[in-house]
Amino acid sequence: MKASIKWTGGASFEATSGSGHSVVIDGPPDHGGQNLGPRPMEMLLLGLGGCTSFDVMSILKKSRQDVTDCVTELTAERADAVPSVFTRIHIHFIVTGRNLKEAQVKRAVALSAEKYCSASIMLEKGGVEITHDYEIRDAS
Repeated sequence: MKASIKWTGGASFEATSGSGHSVVIDGPPDHGGQNLGPRPMEMLLLGLGGCTSFDVMSILKKSRQDVTDCVTELTAERADAVPSVFTRIHIHFIVTGRNLKEAQVKRAVALSAEKYCSASIMLEKGGVEITHDYEIRDAS
């Protein structure tokens, strides 16, 4: 896997993934940025959310659950000292669908956390406390 980051002035960078997708990363005005994109640590949190959401949806599809929507909300705490690393992250899944089985949703969240989500497992190995929960909403 590869990526490139090109400085575009101030505290702004164009980040390009190995698959050819680009995103602007920028800092706040008080750090020389123009607030044109997410901060680098926000990108890490977004990547984690995308990784675990991908897993959960894939597992739910394979278990033939009729999911109509899935929103993953992440809340992170960071250390007060430099480096201001993540210390805790809570991941809350809101899964909406028809006749969803709670056991299947619970299993999908657990499998992502314990076996499949490379991002969360990597962060946990680095000392970040990661917790998960979920709620199920009926789309009927």
